[in-house]
Amino acid sequence: MSTNVYEGYKSPLSTRYASKEMQYLFSDQKKFSTWRQLWVWLAEAEKSLGLEITDAQIAEMKANINNVDFEAAAAEERLTRHDVMAHVHVFAKQCPLAAPIIHLGATSCYVGDNTDLIILRDALDLLLPRIASVIYCLKEFALKYKSQPTLGFTHLQPAQLTTVGKRACLWIQDLLMDERALRRCREDLRCRGVKGTTGTQASFLQLFNGDSGKVKELDLKVTKLAGFEKPYGVTGQTYSRKVDVDIIAAISSLGTTIHKMCSDLRILASRKEMEEPFESTQIGSSAMAYKRNPMRSERCCALARHMITLFSNAANTHATQWLERTLDDSANRRLTLSEAFLSADAALLTLLNISQGMVVYPKVIERHIAQELPFMSTENIIMAMVKAGGDRQVCHEKIRVLSQEAGAQVKQHGKDNDLVERVRKDPYFAPILDHLDTILDPTTFTGRASDQVSEFVSEEVEGVLANYKDALKNIQVVQLNI
Repeated sequence: MSTNVYEGYKSPLSTRYASKEMQYLFSDQKKFSTWRQLWVWLAEAEKSLGLEITDAQIAEMKANINNVDFEAAAAEERLTRHDVMAHVHVFAKQCPLAAPIIHLGATSCYVGDNTDLIILRDALDLLLPRIASVIYCLKEFALKYKSQPTLGFTHLQPAQLTTVGKRACLWIQDLLMDERALRRCREDLRCRGVKGTTGTQASFLQLFNGDSGKVKELDLKVTKLAGFEKPYGVTGQTYSRKVDVDIIAAISSLGTTIHKMCSDLRILASRKEMEEPFESTQIGSSAMAYKRNPMRSERCCALARHMITLFSNAANTHATQWLERTLDDSANRRLTLSEAFLSADAALLTLLNISQGMVVYPKVIERHIAQELPFMSTENIIMAMVKAGGDRQVCHEKIRVLSQEAGAQVKQHGKDNDLVERVRKDPYFAPILDHLDTILDPTTFTGRASDQVSEFVSEEVEGVLANYKDALKNIQVVQLNI
């Protein structure tokens, strides 16, 4: 068999996109060293409650927590067709003194499920500050451009003006909801603890000679050693896969936020009103040298779609767990849990890179406003004429005719919108010409947008960011590897 490293499949989440920190959490080293750590915690808790386990046995196990012989474990699994027992056997060979008490009273899900819960907890702890960092950068952007008028769009057609900063607040609001959902998942997460083969703790009740109190205390001790406040009160063989559904649902929801924001950025880039960061040596197209493609936003959208689709995996897995458990969850969860977090990690890092360097082109925005504002301003012109003593109906008809003429110039002849010039030339509008520029000032068409940004940031954003003060003290500038 060829040993060429380029002839086997590698996930692009590992080779191109996700951080080393998130990759480590879903690595074999993390997984199997955590299994061993759980065996140590179990032995320590059992010893403290009176079982005949020695300090020497525990010390031997501790000394080998990270000394995982992966090749030996793989060979053992080929024989046993059981991953946990393969690692029990290999660990026992490395710890001959502790061999008799390794995995004592436990079932495979003691190490498998508790390890998954620890990894999920640590992965959520990695994602949440990333979301906060994106929110922080967007908040700064929103405040900077809170008064910059820009065309609003409904149905992807020009609508009433908003501001660049106000639009960014729409993105922030969605991210705040994602932060809340993922934080709730993190706060709700518990340890499976020690529950036995079908969740009844029967094996541990035998170990402790029917002492139910000690079994309950054992459950709590292991839970605390694993860094959780509480164990799940009841389980089957596994913790409920509804936990996975909740977490993956929150990650999928985050995917919708990222996709919507980055789709907005791609549309704005096509109008040359905004751009994501573009490096001096970056190439937009192999054929069209002038192009500045929004590849970061496109990457985010691609990853986000994958995040969204993974929800059905988690939901279907939970739905088909018959009675106390079936093993058809295993292969699916190996893919779904890791890919959800690795994709979210990659998308958030890319989004942070975008948020740290978004470029706004006010002059382009102003030109686009100038093309649409004359039509939008007609009501204001009519009101000004009425205040100057004009007849509303007569003025409305004048504006209607001039608007139709200007529209024909734009649509039929490809010319600029000249409605304002037509108004200036019509003697009827002489009473308001001196302050027509004020009537047409774009800032008078943005309503409370600027105030809304300031109020939203102070009332809703800052309180959430206060929970991440340490993480936000030194936000690193994200440099994408590819």
